[in-house]
Amino acid sequence: MIEARHLRVLRAVAATGSFSAAGRELGCTQPAVSQQMKALEASVGTPLLVRSGREMRLTQAGEALVRHAAGILAGLTAAEEEVAAIAGLRAGRVRLVSFPSGSSTLVPTALAALRAAHPGTRVSLEEAEPPQSVDKLRAGDCDIALAFRYEGAAVADEWDDLVVRPLLRDPLIALVPERHPLARSAATAGSVAIGALAGEPWIAGCPRCRGQLVEVCEAAGFTPRIDFATDDYPAVVGLVGAGLGVAVLPQLAVESVRPRGVRMLTLEPSVRREVVALTLPDLAQVPAVAATLEQLARAAAR
Repeated sequence: MIEARHLRVLRAVAATGSFSAAGRELGCTQPAVSQQMKALEASVGTPLLVRSGREMRLTQAGEALVRHAAGILAGLTAAEEEVAAIAGLRAGRVRLVSFPSGSSTLVPTALAALRAAHPGTRVSLEEAEPPQSVDKLRAGDCDIALAFRYEGAAVADEWDDLVVRPLLRDPLIALVPERHPLARSAATAGSVAIGALAGEPWIAGCPRCRGQLVEVCEAAGFTPRIDFATDDYPAVVGLVGAGLGVAVLPQLAVESVRPRGVRMLTLEPSVRREVVALTLPDLAQVPAVAATLEQLARAAAR
């Protein structure tokens, strides 16, 4: 195997014409230059220099290697500089996948802080709900996945192969039309038992949230009548505000829209989802990824 240090010695010998002159240029002794040239010739399996008295000239193989050495060493120098920039967060790229309510609440604050601290780090954003976002992470299509799961879920080990950075516990909030009887009766308490909504038409959210809604309602002794289902949180709020039904949404989702015509009530018993940032063990050591995870955690703590 050809080593970069040997190529540097060969170029110096070719440029100066002698081992002693090359040694002076490189800051080492003449015997050290001689030893490195012998090692290089041994590694390529052919003579690179012809020695005649005090004169020294390159063989055809030596000329070819010197010709390529310039490009090889320049490429190595560029690579070393680029890696140093990434390690020092002067450069780097992070591919982030987030669910929509996380994209509109946690992500903007985190990325603004990251850009202020490390302007050379670029972050791309794509939206996907779990488990699709987690699948993208495992497939190598992103570096960080913002995901969630509901407390008490049976798949508690679904992320065992990943680095899990807990961000927050996101409670579900009940939404009823502002003229709904429960909105008026709960005006002081501000809370509602989910069983009190048993006879209502429902507007359901994303598939995972929809499944959780059915589980919570069935645990309360009823099956919800879902009249509308949409992944679009403003649409959920709009449908509730129009008096077409009731809904429960994560608090982050409610914060991501401007609720009009609805009353927000604390759900009893409390139902929360665990919001996390996920990455692969090796990626967690990459400075740009680690910095992004840190800023997501800080955004969630505000």
